[in-house]
Amino acid sequence: MCHMGTADGRRSQLLRGVLDLCLLAVISEGPAYGYEMTKRLRARGLSIVGEGSIYPLLGRLERDALVETRRAASNGGPPRKYYSLSPEGERALEVGVREWETARDAVDGALGLVKVEVQPCTSS
Repeated sequence: MCHMGTADGRRSQLLRGVLDLCLLAVISEGPAYGYEMTKRLRARGLSIVGEGSIYPLLGRLERDALVETRRAASNGGPPRKYYSLSPEGERALEVGVREWETARDAVDGALGLVKVEVQPCTSS
């Protein structure tokens, strides 16, 4: 039997595919800067995510026009870059959630976590 790696390694690999969706979800709660988003993700059980993981994704989300940014003064430090969802980002989040639910349901079925009924194909 092949070695599947460590639990942390598997979790990290799974998360890579959906971290952008997770970021859109926490940004949808209100404008936030990078460290604040990391705290929001950790509060939801994604403690494996660090700031170094999210900044490249935030840059891509910005380039793809899924987030809008503004700079605001911070207490004693350089201005912070706040991210908020653009209308395109809101639509991408909605679509992404539906895609995630479909994928999750399929994986749950494959793992035997839920009973799956396969509907026979009928042709006319």
